[in-house]
Amino acid sequence: MQFNALFLVFSQGQSESPGAVLSLGNSPVRKREKDPEYWRRQAQGTLKRALDLQNLNTMIAKNIIMFLGDGMGVPTVTATRILKGQLNGYPGEETELEMDKFPYMALAKTYNTNAQVPDSAGTATAYLCGVKANEGTVGVNAAAVRGQCNTTKGNEVESILKWSKDAGKSVGIVTTTRVQHATPSAAYAHCVDRDWYSDNEMPSEAVSQGCKDIAWQLVHNIPNIDVIMGGGRKYMYPQNTPDIEYPGEPKANGTRRDGLNLTQVWLDNKPNKKTAHYIWNRDQLLALKPQEVDHLLGLFEPADMLYELDRNVSVDPSLPEMVRVAINILKKNPRGFFLLVEGGRIDHGHHEGKAKQALNEAVQMDIAIGLAEQMTRQEDTMTIVTADHSHVFTFGGYTVRGNPIFGLAPTLSDVDQKPFTSILYGNGPGYKLVEGSRENVSMVDFSDYLAQSAVPLKMETHGGEDVPVFAKGPMAHLLHGIHEQNYIPHVMAYAACVGQNKDHCTSAGRSHGSSASLTMVSVLLAIITLTWF
Repeated sequence: MQFNALFLVFSQGQSESPGAVLSLGNSPVRKREKDPEYWRRQAQGTLKRALDLQNLNTMIAKNIIMFLGDGMGVPTVTATRILKGQLNGYPGEETELEMDKFPYMALAKTYNTNAQVPDSAGTATAYLCGVKANEGTVGVNAAAVRGQCNTTKGNEVESILKWSKDAGKSVGIVTTTRVQHATPSAAYAHCVDRDWYSDNEMPSEAVSQGCKDIAWQLVHNIPNIDVIMGGGRKYMYPQNTPDIEYPGEPKANGTRRDGLNLTQVWLDNKPNKKTAHYIWNRDQLLALKPQEVDHLLGLFEPADMLYELDRNVSVDPSLPEMVRVAINILKKNPRGFFLLVEGGRIDHGHHEGKAKQALNEAVQMDIAIGLAEQMTRQEDTMTIVTADHSHVFTFGGYTVRGNPIFGLAPTLSDVDQKPFTSILYGNGPGYKLVEGSRENVSMVDFSDYLAQSAVPLKMETHGGEDVPVFAKGPMAHLLHGIHEQNYIPHVMAYAACVGQNKDHCTSAGRSHGSSASLTMVSVLLAIITLTWF
């Protein structure tokens, strides 16, 4: 059997065969691409949009939305684009992600102060708090040492979420991980160890020295966070408390040794009990009337939420569903809002060598980005899409146009004469030998397996390259070129007039939310009037 015979041809939609490749043939896509005028028109349209960007949006950002794709490096963005197109019946490469439509883009350097290849905690401190930090620490500067409680005090740093709350804005956190995980916790916690989810994970020395776990800090540090959604139920309940969804599973039980029920503490701290809601399932979420909700705590799993492909759609909400509810609640504030949205399990899929899980998580985040676009106005809402770090994930192999992103490369290896998948990892759990040589992947369902890796590791590692930063809305042009990652929250704060750098907010050009172009028009009209008189 010829190797190429492994590839079946289909014309529309998803093929039932994991090795199927979309045939362009005489399809509309192929016909238009043969016409050079198609490419010229496309380029001229892009040029016009670029020229239009010379009219800068310098309005004050009423709202800030930050989408964080955990582990979403450039290769992941590209592969997600192809997958999203193929899920809709197209070759994929020509597809435009929602984040692709953002007019401004930069690259961020992700290293931690003590790590060339970073972790998600130190990077979260950078892009939320504005200072680089050591790996494994959240909400503290680089003088704090991981695991050493006594280095916390005096080294705390505040986040863009806190700056926004202090300015009178509503604030929210939505994540597909546990809400005590590295990314969300940097928004509200000051902790020298990202793994101190509850006091059960803390060493007794740290507890005796007065350090608090991340779940405790979620409830107490900024007690009036308006919206919190994700996983992480078990860290909020006393030890051995059965989980409401999985009462027969001990690993889902509460973990707290201090006996606190933090969901109840959260409710008790709210001044209006009628407008504060703690929920744990999708039906409760979709039944909410946002106009009657001021504070929302939604914890939908004991730990991280399930992958989208594994999600129980009758119990757990999707990321877009959570984002819709969050924005509807937050946008009631006339002063605006700050919302952090994390597609956190992109990272987990990569770590497990499961590219299919990772990329489908990224597709869901892109859908949520499009939803946020529909629910806000670019004139007064700054939206940032970025990643904390990358992964040692890649795809290649001279694949043909429309090749399934999870499919095989079109030729055999010229060394061991075996097929290989386009997607590969530099290291991870996908390293496998069969009878002393590389596994023949044509004999397995390679669309949903551990992608092959060059070096055997139980968990695949992060990558150290720069990550993309997509931006739109007021002052988005300030994100350009290559930046240190900690620059990002300073731009968001400047755009929204929160935090320390607010001198520009009282200038004539920004005090009323006027754009630079409108200010210039006003000046010209004044000159004409004076000349007439």
